[in-house]
Amino acid sequence: MLKTLDSVDQLSKYIAARPDMARPLSLVEGLKFIRQSYYGGDTSNYDVPNSNTDLVFLSSYLNFGGGDSAKKRGAGDNSLTKLLRSFVDSNQQRLRVSINMKDVGSKKLPVVLDDLKKETDELFDSSKYKVEFTGTSVTYLEGSAFVIRGLKDSIQWAFLLIAACMLFLFRSVRILVCSLVPNVIPLIVTAGIMGWAGVRLKPSTVIVFSIALGIAIDITIRFLVNYKQEKSGDAEQSVVETINKTGISILYTSLVLVAGFIIFCFSDFGGILALGWLTSVTLVIATITNLVFLPALLVTLTKGKKKDVNRGTEV
Repeated sequence: MLKTLDSVDQLSKYIAARPDMARPLSLVEGLKFIRQSYYGGDTSNYDVPNSNTDLVFLSSYLNFGGGDSAKKRGAGDNSLTKLLRSFVDSNQQRLRVSINMKDVGSKKLPVVLDDLKKETDELFDSSKYKVEFTGTSVTYLEGSAFVIRGLKDSIQWAFLLIAACMLFLFRSVRILVCSLVPNVIPLIVTAGIMGWAGVRLKPSTVIVFSIALGIAIDITIRFLVNYKQEKSGDAEQSVVETINKTGISILYTSLVLVAGFIIFCFSDFGGILALGWLTSVTLVIATITNLVFLPALLVTLTKGKKKDVNRGTEV
């Protein structure tokens, strides 16, 4: 018992010495306070009980079970005992240490938690003690990591499925490259805008990438299908005819979609508002890349293919 209290006290001192954390609260701090009071308020006695004798007289003030003997002494219902019950369970098997810390940011928070874990591993034998980190900071860190993993997985699966569909429809690796590259650019630009504007990754903002990618790839497929139908000997002429026939309809469709998402910008909820303007920006950029960058890629790659064919004929 004394060894456990001493280890908790050492951990509390380590935490209190950190500039990013406040002085922790725990059963040990309560025992220190009671010990000081018992010895007439002498500050030199504000310390962890250092003998079984201390624990014997302190136990008369701290009956967590609230039995009849404790009630007779008034120990079971005093405010201090009620407060300390929030830091230790009735079986006196689980002890809680409460810590307040400043917002150090999502980058530094894992480092702080790793330092705390190393310190607890040194102070508490894992074969005898089980130390768990809980609280809003840990929940936020786990939630952020989950959101980022979900973003990576969703984008990876989206690209794999889109690539499979493109290969099935057009049966060309060149067309596959032409379809994916113009749709990666809007996602990268949107991610940069989010970082510049300070928009955090959360479920309401992560979904922007999946929604925008799905709509943007639809624009790409419409353009490529018309290009395939208009395809002739001259690649540049085929691209020009495709733009003349589908460019206006793509612009009108994009404007309608952007107008639909802009409505979300009038929401009072921050997540919905961010979803609206981020998706709108991504769709505008995707429309530009699909009408400018995609045709340029088609012309460039088709010319390269023709040169390869001509070289093979000459040989």
